[in-house]
Amino acid sequence: MKRLLALLLCCWALPAAGAAAAATATATAARTPFQARCEDSIGDTLSVLSAAQDGYRIDNSLSFRTLTAMKGRARPGQFVLGLTRTESRVSIQVGGRLLSDPASGYECIAPHIQVRLSYPPIVVYVGRELRPGSCAYEEVLAHEWRHLETYLDYLPRAEARVRLALARRFEDKPLYARIGQAQGLLQREVDRGWMPYIKSEMAKVETLQAAIDSPQEYARLGKVCGAEVQSLLRPVRKHQ
Repeated sequence: MKRLLALLLCCWALPAAGAAAAATATATAARTPFQARCEDSIGDTLSVLSAAQDGYRIDNSLSFRTLTAMKGRARPGQFVLGLTRTESRVSIQVGGRLLSDPASGYECIAPHIQVRLSYPPIVVYVGRELRPGSCAYEEVLAHEWRHLETYLDYLPRAEARVRLALARRFEDKPLYARIGQAQGLLQREVDRGWMPYIKSEMAKVETLQAAIDSPQEYARLGKVCGAEVQSLLRPVRKHQ
């Protein structure tokens, strides 16, 4: 992430001779009048980040064959009796107040970025072959509950990481560019840098989900309830 932020910083031109020289000059010399006007009057940069999940529901209507096809990554001879599904959604709105300085040909913008991370309702599927309340049903449901809780626990953690990264990037300072370019450069940074980064952060939950579906866990489920699960699947495997 540090490399990404460094690259993004290079996309912005400061109202001085060059980016490196300007950064040094800004740190060691007095602000230019335009910089002073921007920093003192344009207002604070603002990154608003929210995360929300819309609950869950349990669905017992699909067969384990359908669930196996939905999962798509089952090993040969392996059937999926339960499945927890959702998708992460990221929306970003970009705006900000602009000030321009015709004398220098530059403008500044105080970015206002609103990010929303969300899950639509999470669906917990349990194969219809399993009778609700039976031992096998409860074991499969308990396994899927771990997936559900992983999604719910991960969302605020992703929010915290994204919030910190945004704060480090913008640091309550306006951004500078040639007149007419600031809004477009900010939007490009969001589209090419922040959106892929945030999506990758949200996708990391799938590594945690895969760890739950370990071979050891599948082997355990196959032996619980007096091998009730295995007896259910045995006729299917004979016809493969």
